[in-house]
Amino acid sequence: MPVEELHEKAAATRVAVVGGGIGGLVAAREFAKLGMSVTLLEAGDALGGAIRAGEVDGIGLDLGAESFATRGGHVRTLVDELGLAGAVVEPHRGGAWVAGLPGGKAAPLPQGGILGIPANPFAEDVVRVIGWGGAWRAYLDRLRPPLTIGHAASLGKLVRSRLGSAVLDRLVAPVTSGVYSARPDDIDPDIAAPGLNAALTRVGSLTGAVAELVAARPGGAAAGKAPGAAVLGLEGGMIRLVDALAASLRELGVEIRLGSPLSSLAREGSGWVLSAGEHRFEADAVLVATEETAARRLLAPHVEGLPPEAAAPGPVVHVVTLVLDAPALDDAPRGTGVLTVPGAFTAKALTHATAKWGWVREAAAGRHVVRVSFGAQGEPPATDGLADQAVAALAVEQAALMLGIPLTRDQLRGFAIERFAQSQPAATIGLREETARTRAAIRSVPALGAAGAWLAGTGLAQVVPDAIAEADRLRRAVLFPEGKTF
Repeated sequence: MPVEELHEKAAATRVAVVGGGIGGLVAAREFAKLGMSVTLLEAGDALGGAIRAGEVDGIGLDLGAESFATRGGHVRTLVDELGLAGAVVEPHRGGAWVAGLPGGKAAPLPQGGILGIPANPFAEDVVRVIGWGGAWRAYLDRLRPPLTIGHAASLGKLVRSRLGSAVLDRLVAPVTSGVYSARPDDIDPDIAAPGLNAALTRVGSLTGAVAELVAARPGGAAAGKAPGAAVLGLEGGMIRLVDALAASLRELGVEIRLGSPLSSLAREGSGWVLSAGEHRFEADAVLVATEETAARRLLAPHVEGLPPEAAAPGPVVHVVTLVLDAPALDDAPRGTGVLTVPGAFTAKALTHATAKWGWVREAAAGRHVVRVSFGAQGEPPATDGLADQAVAALAVEQAALMLGIPLTRDQLRGFAIERFAQSQPAATIGLREETARTRAAIRSVPALGAAGAWLAGTGLAQVVPDAIAEADRLRRAVLFPEGKTF
Protein backbone atom coordinates (compact mmCIF):
# COMPACT_ATOMS: atom_id res chain seq x y z
CA MET A 1 0.00 0.00 0.00
CA PRO A 2 1.48 3.39 -0.99
CA VAL A 3 2.15 5.78 1.87
CA GLU A 4 -0.38 8.30 0.56
CA GLU A 5 -3.09 5.64 0.45
CA LEU A 6 -2.18 4.54 3.96
CA HIS A 7 -2.57 8.09 5.29
CA GLU A 8 -5.95 8.42 3.58
CA LYS A 9 -7.16 5.14 5.01
CA ALA A 10 -5.95 6.04 8.50
CA ALA A 11 -7.71 9.42 8.35
CA ALA A 12 -10.95 7.69 7.36
CA THR A 13 -10.72 5.17 10.20
CA ARG A 14 -12.82 5.83 13.29
CA VAL A 15 -11.61 4.37 16.58
CA ALA A 16 -13.40 4.37 19.93
CA VAL A 17 -11.35 3.93 23.09
CA VAL A 18 -13.45 3.05 26.12
CA GLY A 19 -11.82 4.07 29.41
CA GLY A 20 -9.73 7.08 30.35
CA GLY A 21 -7.15 5.45 32.59
CA ILE A 22 -3.50 5.39 31.56
CA GLY A 23 -4.05 2.38 29.28
CA GLY A 24 -6.85 4.13 27.42
CA LEU A 25 -4.97 7.43 27.16
CA VAL A 26 -1.83 5.78 25.83
CA ALA A 27 -3.76 3.65 23.31
CA ALA A 28 -5.76 6.65 22.08
CA ARG A 29 -2.49 8.53 21.52
CA GLU A 30 -1.09 5.65 19.45
CA PHE A 31 -4.14 5.65 17.18
CA ALA A 32 -4.15 9.43 16.84
CA LYS A 33 -0.44 9.59 16.00
CA LEU A 34 -1.28 7.75 12.77
CA GLY A 35 -4.01 10.27 11.92
CA MET A 36 -7.00 8.15 12.88
CA SER A 37 -10.22 9.77 14.10
CA VAL A 38 -10.35 8.86 17.80
CA THR A 39 -13.08 9.29 20.41
CA LEU A 40 -12.24 8.47 24.03
CA LEU A 41 -15.16 7.72 26.34
CA GLU A 42 -14.64 7.91 30.10
CA ALA A 43 -17.45 7.03 32.50
CA GLY A 44 -16.23 9.26 35.32
CA ASP A 45 -15.63 12.98 35.53
CA ALA A 46 -11.83 12.74 35.49
CA LEU A 47 -9.10 10.97 33.55
CA GLY A 48 -6.30 8.91 35.04
CA GLY A 49 -7.79 5.76 36.54
CA ALA A 50 -5.47 4.68 39.37
CA ILE A 51 -3.63 8.00 39.10
CA ARG A 52 -5.63 10.38 41.22
CA ALA A 53 -4.83 13.71 42.81
CA GLY A 54 -6.42 16.24 45.12
CA GLU A 55 -5.82 18.85 47.77
CA VAL A 56 -5.53 17.84 51.40
CA ASP A 57 -5.15 20.72 53.84
CA GLY A 58 -4.23 22.91 50.88
CA ILE A 59 -1.48 20.60 49.58
CA GLY A 60 -1.75 19.17 46.07
CA LEU A 61 -0.97 15.46 46.43
CA ASP A 62 -1.05 12.11 44.70
CA LEU A 63 -3.98 10.18 46.15
CA GLY A 64 -3.48 7.07 44.02
CA ALA A 65 -0.35 5.90 42.21
CA GLU A 66 2.59 8.04 43.32
CA SER A 67 5.43 6.65 41.19
CA PHE A 68 6.35 4.42 38.28
CA ALA A 69 8.69 1.45 38.09
CA THR A 70 11.80 2.03 36.01
CA ARG A 71 12.06 -1.53 34.67
CA GLY A 72 11.73 -1.77 30.92
CA GLY A 73 12.12 1.98 30.47
CA HIS A 74 8.71 2.27 28.77
CA VAL A 75 7.16 4.77 31.18
CA ARG A 76 10.30 6.93 31.25
CA THR A 77 10.26 7.02 27.44
CA LEU A 78 6.63 8.18 27.51
CA VAL A 79 7.42 10.78 30.15
CA ASP A 80 10.26 12.14 28.04
CA GLU A 81 8.12 12.20 24.87
CA LEU A 82 5.53 14.29 26.71
CA GLY A 83 8.11 16.89 27.76
CA LEU A 84 8.22 15.92 31.43
CA ALA A 85 11.86 14.83 31.63
CA GLY A 86 12.73 17.82 33.78
CA ALA A 87 10.05 16.92 36.31
CA VAL A 88 11.34 13.39 37.02
CA VAL A 89 12.48 12.92 40.63
CA GLU A 90 13.99 10.07 42.62
CA PRO A 91 12.62 9.08 46.03
CA HIS A 92 14.76 9.59 49.08
CA ARG A 93 16.63 6.36 49.73
CA GLY A 94 15.78 6.11 53.37
CA GLY A 95 14.42 2.63 52.85
CA ALA A 96 11.31 0.93 54.18
CA TRP A 97 10.82 -0.84 57.51
CA VAL A 98 8.94 -3.98 58.44
CA ALA A 99 6.72 -3.81 61.51
CA GLY A 100 4.88 -6.47 63.48
CA LEU A 101 7.94 -8.48 64.50
CA PRO A 102 7.84 -10.48 67.75
CA GLY A 103 7.49 -8.26 70.79
CA GLY A 104 5.91 -5.50 68.70
CA LYS A 105 9.28 -4.55 67.24
CA ALA A 106 10.16 -3.12 63.85
CA ALA A 107 13.35 -3.04 61.80
CA PRO A 108 14.60 -1.73 58.46
CA LEU A 109 13.73 -4.01 55.57
CA PRO A 110 16.96 -5.69 54.43
CA GLN A 111 18.47 -4.49 51.18
CA GLY A 112 19.71 -6.64 48.33
CA GLY A 113 17.13 -9.40 48.28
CA ILE A 114 14.39 -10.42 45.85
CA LEU A 115 10.78 -10.22 47.06
CA GLY A 116 12.19 -10.17 50.59
CA ILE A 117 14.24 -13.37 50.07
CA PRO A 118 17.76 -12.68 51.37
CA ALA A 119 20.96 -13.72 49.63
CA ASN A 120 22.74 -14.02 52.99
CA PRO A 121 20.61 -15.00 56.00
CA PHE A 122 23.46 -14.03 58.35
CA ALA A 123 23.64 -10.43 57.13
CA GLU A 124 23.17 -8.05 60.03
CA ASP A 125 20.04 -6.41 58.63
CA VAL A 126 18.48 -9.82 57.93
CA VAL A 127 19.21 -11.23 61.40
CA ARG A 128 17.64 -8.11 62.89
CA VAL A 129 14.34 -9.18 61.32
CA ILE A 130 14.36 -13.00 61.45
CA GLY A 131 16.55 -13.53 64.53
CA TRP A 132 19.43 -15.99 64.87
CA GLY A 133 17.07 -18.95 64.98
CA GLY A 134 15.54 -17.88 61.69
CA ALA A 135 18.98 -17.28 60.19
CA TRP A 136 20.25 -20.76 61.08
CA ARG A 137 17.05 -22.31 59.73
CA ALA A 138 17.49 -20.39 56.47
CA TYR A 139 21.12 -21.50 56.27
CA LEU A 140 19.92 -25.12 55.99
CA ASP A 141 19.01 -24.17 52.42
CA ARG A 142 22.73 -24.39 51.56
CA LEU A 143 23.13 -27.75 53.31
CA ARG A 144 20.05 -29.51 51.97
CA PRO A 145 20.22 -31.52 48.72
CA PRO A 146 20.55 -29.11 45.78
CA LEU A 147 17.52 -28.37 43.65
CA THR A 148 18.82 -29.82 40.39
CA ILE A 149 15.40 -29.23 38.88
CA GLY A 150 14.63 -26.02 40.67
CA HIS A 151 11.15 -25.20 39.41
CA ALA A 152 8.59 -24.04 41.94
CA ALA A 153 5.00 -23.02 41.18
CA SER A 154 4.34 -21.30 44.53
CA LEU A 155 6.64 -18.70 46.01
CA GLY A 156 5.31 -19.34 49.51
CA LYS A 157 5.81 -23.09 49.36
CA LEU A 158 9.31 -22.65 47.97
CA VAL A 159 10.40 -20.20 50.68
CA ARG A 160 8.75 -22.17 53.48
CA SER A 161 10.44 -25.44 52.48
CA ARG A 162 13.91 -24.03 51.84
CA LEU A 163 14.24 -21.13 54.28
CA GLY A 164 11.61 -21.62 56.98
CA SER A 165 8.69 -19.69 58.39
CA ALA A 166 10.66 -16.72 59.80
CA VAL A 167 11.86 -15.66 56.34
CA LEU A 168 8.43 -16.31 54.86
CA ASP A 169 6.36 -14.51 57.50
CA ARG A 170 8.66 -11.60 58.36
CA LEU A 171 10.31 -10.81 55.03
CA VAL A 172 8.49 -12.29 52.05
CA ALA A 173 4.86 -11.97 53.18
CA PRO A 174 5.15 -8.24 54.05
CA VAL A 175 6.59 -7.58 50.58
CA THR A 176 4.01 -9.58 48.60
CA SER A 177 1.18 -8.15 50.68
CA GLY A 178 2.43 -4.58 50.33
CA VAL A 179 3.41 -4.78 46.66
CA TYR A 180 0.97 -7.30 45.20
CA SER A 181 -1.81 -7.33 47.84
CA ALA A 182 -1.40 -11.12 47.74
CA ARG A 183 -0.24 -13.99 49.90
CA PRO A 184 3.10 -15.65 49.05
CA ASP A 185 1.43 -19.05 48.52
CA ASP A 186 -0.61 -17.52 45.67
CA ILE A 187 2.39 -15.97 43.88
CA ASP A 188 4.02 -17.56 40.84
CA PRO A 189 7.81 -17.05 41.09
CA ASP A 190 8.16 -17.09 37.29
CA ILE A 191 6.07 -13.91 37.11
CA ALA A 192 7.09 -12.12 40.31
CA ALA A 193 10.80 -12.97 40.05
CA PRO A 194 11.74 -13.83 36.46
CA GLY A 195 14.85 -15.99 36.29
CA LEU A 196 14.61 -17.27 39.86
CA ASN A 197 13.61 -20.81 38.91
CA ALA A 198 16.36 -21.02 36.29
CA ALA A 199 18.91 -19.77 38.82
CA LEU A 200 17.67 -22.37 41.30
CA THR A 201 18.48 -25.10 38.80
CA ARG A 202 21.95 -23.69 38.15
CA VAL A 203 22.89 -22.99 41.76
CA GLY A 204 20.86 -25.55 43.72
CA SER A 205 19.90 -23.31 46.64
CA LEU A 206 17.39 -20.50 47.00
CA THR A 207 19.71 -18.03 48.72
CA GLY A 208 22.40 -18.80 46.15
CA ALA A 209 19.96 -18.19 43.32
CA VAL A 210 18.98 -14.83 44.83
CA ALA A 211 22.66 -13.88 45.22
CA GLU A 212 23.29 -14.69 41.56
CA LEU A 213 20.33 -12.64 40.33
CA VAL A 214 21.16 -9.67 42.55
CA ALA A 215 24.76 -9.62 41.32
CA ALA A 216 23.56 -9.66 37.70
CA ARG A 217 21.19 -6.71 38.07
CA PRO A 218 21.96 -3.72 35.81
CA GLY A 219 24.08 -1.33 37.83
CA GLY A 220 24.29 -3.90 40.62
CA ALA A 221 27.16 -5.68 42.27
CA ALA A 222 28.42 -7.22 39.04
CA ALA A 223 28.67 -3.78 37.47
CA GLY A 224 30.56 -2.40 40.42
CA LYS A 225 28.23 0.51 41.12
CA ALA A 226 25.11 1.29 43.08
CA PRO A 227 21.84 0.37 41.35
CA GLY A 228 19.53 3.12 40.16
CA ALA A 229 16.20 3.84 41.75
CA ALA A 230 13.60 1.12 41.18
CA VAL A 231 10.86 3.76 41.03
CA LEU A 232 10.68 7.39 39.98
CA GLY A 233 8.09 10.10 40.46
CA LEU A 234 7.16 13.49 39.05
CA GLU A 235 7.58 16.75 40.90
CA GLY A 236 4.07 17.94 41.58
CA GLY A 237 2.62 14.45 41.34
CA MET A 238 1.91 11.71 38.83
CA ILE A 239 -1.24 13.58 37.78
CA ARG A 240 1.09 15.60 35.56
CA LEU A 241 1.46 12.52 33.36
CA VAL A 242 -2.32 12.36 32.96
CA ASP A 243 -2.54 16.08 32.17
CA ALA A 244 0.27 15.82 29.62
CA LEU A 245 -1.35 12.83 27.92
CA ALA A 246 -4.70 14.62 27.77
CA ALA A 247 -3.04 17.71 26.27
CA SER A 248 -1.26 15.55 23.70
CA LEU A 249 -4.53 13.87 22.75
CA ARG A 250 -6.28 17.19 22.24
CA GLU A 251 -3.40 18.44 20.09
CA LEU A 252 -3.79 15.30 17.97
CA GLY A 253 -7.51 15.94 17.55
CA VAL A 254 -8.84 13.25 19.89
CA GLU A 255 -12.35 13.88 21.16
CA ILE A 256 -12.43 13.26 24.92
CA ARG A 257 -15.86 12.71 26.45
CA LEU A 258 -16.05 12.60 30.25
CA GLY A 259 -19.14 11.43 32.12
CA SER A 260 -19.92 8.99 29.30
CA PRO A 261 -20.46 5.50 30.74
CA LEU A 262 -20.97 3.05 27.90
CA SER A 263 -24.35 1.35 28.12
CA SER A 264 -23.96 -0.93 25.11
CA LEU A 265 -21.52 -2.11 22.47
CA ALA A 266 -23.08 -3.64 19.38
CA ARG A 267 -21.78 -5.08 16.14
CA GLU A 268 -23.01 -3.39 12.97
CA GLY A 269 -21.65 -4.77 9.72
CA SER A 270 -17.86 -4.76 9.91
CA GLY A 271 -17.87 -2.00 12.54
CA TRP A 272 -19.34 -1.11 15.91
CA VAL A 273 -22.02 1.05 17.45
CA LEU A 274 -21.49 2.39 20.96
CA SER A 275 -24.19 3.95 23.13
CA ALA A 276 -23.41 6.27 26.01
CA GLY A 277 -26.54 7.82 27.43
CA GLU A 278 -28.29 9.66 24.62
CA HIS A 279 -25.19 9.66 22.46
CA ARG A 280 -24.50 7.11 19.75
CA PHE A 281 -21.06 6.56 18.25
CA GLU A 282 -20.02 4.55 15.23
CA ALA A 283 -16.52 3.13 15.00
CA ASP A 284 -14.47 0.93 12.70
CA ALA A 285 -12.52 -0.39 15.70
CA VAL A 286 -12.99 -0.43 19.46
CA LEU A 287 -10.41 -0.80 22.21
CA VAL A 288 -11.82 -1.43 25.69
CA ALA A 289 -9.49 -0.13 28.40
CA THR A 290 -11.71 -0.12 31.48
CA GLU A 291 -11.32 -2.01 34.73
CA GLU A 292 -12.08 -5.72 34.57
CA THR A 293 -15.73 -5.78 35.65
CA ALA A 294 -16.83 -3.22 33.06
CA ALA A 295 -14.56 -4.70 30.38
CA ARG A 296 -16.00 -8.19 30.74
CA ARG A 297 -19.55 -6.85 30.66
CA LEU A 298 -18.88 -5.12 27.35
CA LEU A 299 -16.74 -7.81 25.75
CA ALA A 300 -18.47 -11.04 26.81
CA PRO A 301 -21.42 -10.79 24.35
CA HIS A 302 -18.95 -10.61 21.45
CA VAL A 303 -16.10 -12.85 22.62
CA GLU A 304 -16.81 -16.56 22.56
CA GLY A 305 -15.94 -18.29 25.82
CA LEU A 306 -15.24 -15.09 27.78
CA PRO A 307 -17.06 -15.21 31.14
CA PRO A 308 -18.92 -11.98 31.96
CA GLU A 309 -17.40 -12.04 35.44
CA ALA A 310 -13.92 -12.82 36.74
CA ALA A 311 -13.47 -16.24 38.32
CA ALA A 312 -11.94 -14.61 41.38
CA PRO A 313 -12.27 -10.89 42.14
CA GLY A 314 -9.16 -8.88 42.83
CA PRO A 315 -8.42 -7.13 46.11
CA VAL A 316 -10.25 -4.00 47.22
CA VAL A 317 -7.76 -1.48 48.56
CA HIS A 318 -8.42 1.76 50.42
CA VAL A 319 -5.66 4.38 50.53
CA VAL A 320 -6.07 7.01 53.24
CA THR A 321 -3.90 10.10 52.89
CA LEU A 322 -3.31 11.97 56.14
CA VAL A 323 -1.81 15.43 56.69
CA LEU A 324 -0.48 15.60 60.24
CA ASP A 325 1.03 18.22 62.50
CA ALA A 326 3.54 15.80 64.02
CA PRO A 327 7.06 17.13 64.74
CA ALA A 328 7.98 13.68 66.09
CA LEU A 329 8.05 12.50 62.47
CA ASP A 330 10.63 15.09 61.39
CA ASP A 331 13.49 12.60 61.57
CA ALA A 332 11.62 9.91 59.59
CA PRO A 333 11.85 7.37 62.41
CA ARG A 334 10.96 4.45 60.11
CA GLY A 335 12.33 5.52 56.78
CA THR A 336 10.13 6.19 53.79
CA GLY A 337 7.46 3.67 54.71
CA VAL A 338 6.43 0.57 56.59
CA LEU A 339 5.39 -2.89 55.46
CA THR A 340 3.68 -5.13 57.96
CA VAL A 341 3.76 -8.76 58.94
CA PRO A 342 0.31 -10.01 57.85
CA GLY A 343 -2.09 -10.17 60.78
CA ALA A 344 -0.06 -7.85 62.99
CA PHE A 345 -1.97 -4.71 62.05
CA THR A 346 -5.31 -3.73 60.60
CA ALA A 347 -3.52 -1.82 57.83
CA LYS A 348 -1.17 -3.53 55.37
CA ALA A 349 1.33 -0.75 54.59
CA LEU A 350 2.25 2.88 55.08
CA THR A 351 4.13 5.45 53.02
CA HIS A 352 5.71 8.45 54.73
CA ALA A 353 5.38 10.70 51.69
CA THR A 354 7.18 13.69 53.19
CA ALA A 355 10.16 11.46 53.95
CA LYS A 356 10.04 9.80 50.52
CA TRP A 357 9.59 12.75 48.18
CA GLY A 358 11.41 16.08 48.43
CA TRP A 359 8.68 17.97 46.56
CA VAL A 360 6.03 16.75 49.02
CA ARG A 361 8.18 17.78 51.97
CA GLU A 362 8.58 21.30 50.54
CA ALA A 363 4.87 21.62 49.76
CA ALA A 364 3.90 20.40 53.25
CA ALA A 365 5.89 23.20 54.89
CA GLY A 366 6.51 21.47 58.20
CA ARG A 367 3.50 19.19 58.17
CA HIS A 368 3.73 15.47 57.42
CA VAL A 369 1.94 13.47 54.73
CA VAL A 370 1.34 9.80 55.48
CA ARG A 371 -0.52 7.32 53.27
CA VAL A 372 -2.06 4.29 54.99
CA SER A 373 -3.24 1.31 52.89
CA PHE A 374 -5.93 -1.19 53.86
CA GLY A 375 -7.03 -4.40 52.12
CA ALA A 376 -5.41 -7.41 50.46
CA GLN A 377 -6.33 -10.40 48.32
CA GLY A 378 -9.04 -12.50 49.93
CA GLU A 379 -9.90 -10.05 52.72
CA PRO A 380 -11.92 -6.84 52.66
CA PRO A 381 -10.27 -3.71 54.00
CA ALA A 382 -10.95 -3.00 57.66
CA THR A 383 -12.22 0.42 56.55
CA ASP A 384 -14.99 -1.10 54.44
CA GLY A 385 -18.36 0.32 55.41
CA LEU A 386 -16.99 2.84 57.90
CA ALA A 387 -17.94 6.51 57.80
CA ASP A 388 -15.17 8.79 56.57
CA GLN A 389 -14.36 10.20 60.01
CA ALA A 390 -14.07 6.68 61.40
CA VAL A 391 -11.76 5.72 58.51
CA ALA A 392 -9.53 8.70 59.27
CA ALA A 393 -9.42 7.86 62.98
CA LEU A 394 -8.46 4.24 62.22
CA ALA A 395 -5.77 5.39 59.79
CA VAL A 396 -4.24 7.69 62.41
CA GLU A 397 -4.28 4.87 64.95
CA GLN A 398 -2.61 2.43 62.56
CA ALA A 399 -0.05 5.01 61.46
CA ALA A 400 0.96 5.55 65.08
CA LEU A 401 1.38 1.82 65.63
CA MET A 402 3.35 1.25 62.44
CA LEU A 403 5.59 4.27 62.94
CA GLY A 404 6.10 3.68 66.66
CA ILE A 405 5.21 7.32 67.37
CA PRO A 406 2.23 8.53 69.41
CA LEU A 407 -0.24 10.25 67.10
CA THR A 408 -3.66 11.60 68.01
CA ARG A 409 -6.75 12.62 66.08
CA ASP A 410 -6.12 16.20 67.18
CA GLN A 411 -2.93 16.27 65.09
CA LEU A 412 -4.84 15.50 61.90
CA ARG A 413 -5.10 18.57 59.64
CA GLY A 414 -6.86 16.90 56.73
CA PHE A 415 -7.42 13.57 55.02
CA ALA A 416 -8.60 11.97 51.79
CA ILE A 417 -9.87 8.45 51.10
CA GLU A 418 -9.52 6.70 47.76
CA ARG A 419 -11.03 3.29 47.08
CA PHE A 420 -9.64 0.98 44.40
CA ALA A 421 -11.08 -2.27 43.06
CA GLN A 422 -7.92 -3.90 41.74
CA SER A 423 -7.55 -6.79 39.34
CA GLN A 424 -6.03 -10.04 40.52
CA PRO A 425 -2.27 -9.60 40.91
CA ALA A 426 -0.54 -10.55 37.65
CA ALA A 427 1.77 -12.89 39.57
CA THR A 428 -1.14 -15.02 40.83
CA ILE A 429 -0.58 -18.70 40.08
CA GLY A 430 -2.30 -19.71 36.84
CA LEU A 431 -3.30 -16.17 35.87
CA ARG A 432 -0.74 -15.85 33.08
CA GLU A 433 -2.20 -18.85 31.25
CA GLU A 434 -5.77 -17.66 31.82
CA THR A 435 -4.87 -14.19 30.55
CA ALA A 436 -3.27 -15.66 27.42
CA ARG A 437 -6.50 -17.51 26.66
CA THR A 438 -8.54 -14.36 27.28
CA ARG A 439 -6.34 -12.30 24.97
CA ALA A 440 -6.52 -14.91 22.22
CA ALA A 441 -10.32 -14.97 22.44
CA ILE A 442 -10.60 -11.18 22.28
CA ARG A 443 -8.16 -10.93 19.38
CA SER A 444 -10.17 -13.47 17.39
CA VAL A 445 -12.92 -10.85 17.06
CA PRO A 446 -12.24 -8.46 14.14
CA ALA A 447 -11.64 -4.80 15.00
CA LEU A 448 -11.82 -5.39 18.75
CA GLY A 449 -9.08 -5.01 21.35
CA ALA A 450 -8.60 -4.68 25.08
CA ALA A 451 -5.97 -3.24 27.41
CA GLY A 452 -5.60 -2.39 31.07
CA ALA A 453 -4.26 -3.76 34.33
CA TRP A 454 -6.53 -6.82 34.32
CA LEU A 455 -4.65 -8.05 31.24
CA ALA A 456 -1.25 -6.39 31.57
CA GLY A 457 -0.71 -6.50 35.31
CA THR A 458 -0.89 -3.77 37.91
CA GLY A 459 1.48 -0.83 37.52
CA LEU A 460 2.38 1.67 34.82
CA ALA A 461 5.45 -0.36 33.82
CA GLN A 462 3.08 -3.12 32.71
CA VAL A 463 0.09 -1.10 31.49
CA VAL A 464 1.93 1.38 29.25
CA PRO A 465 3.83 -1.02 26.95
CA ASP A 466 0.84 -3.36 26.81
CA ALA A 467 -1.49 -0.55 25.70
CA ILE A 468 1.01 0.53 23.03
CA ALA A 469 1.32 -3.03 21.74
CA GLU A 470 -2.44 -3.64 21.68
CA ALA A 471 -3.13 -0.34 19.91
CA ASP A 472 -0.48 -1.21 17.32
CA ARG A 473 -1.99 -4.66 16.79
CA LEU A 474 -5.49 -3.29 16.37
CA ARG A 475 -4.60 -0.47 14.03
CA ARG A 476 -2.59 -2.87 11.84
CA ALA A 477 -5.54 -5.25 11.75
CA VAL A 478 -7.84 -2.43 10.62
CA LEU A 479 -5.48 -0.88 8.08
CA PHE A 480 -4.15 -4.17 6.71
CA PRO A 481 -7.03 -6.68 7.07
CA GLU A 482 -5.32 -9.10 4.73
CA GLY A 483 -2.02 -8.90 6.55
CA LYS A 484 -0.30 -6.81 3.86
CA THR A 485 1.87 -3.78 4.61
CA PHE A 486 3.24 -1.00 2.49
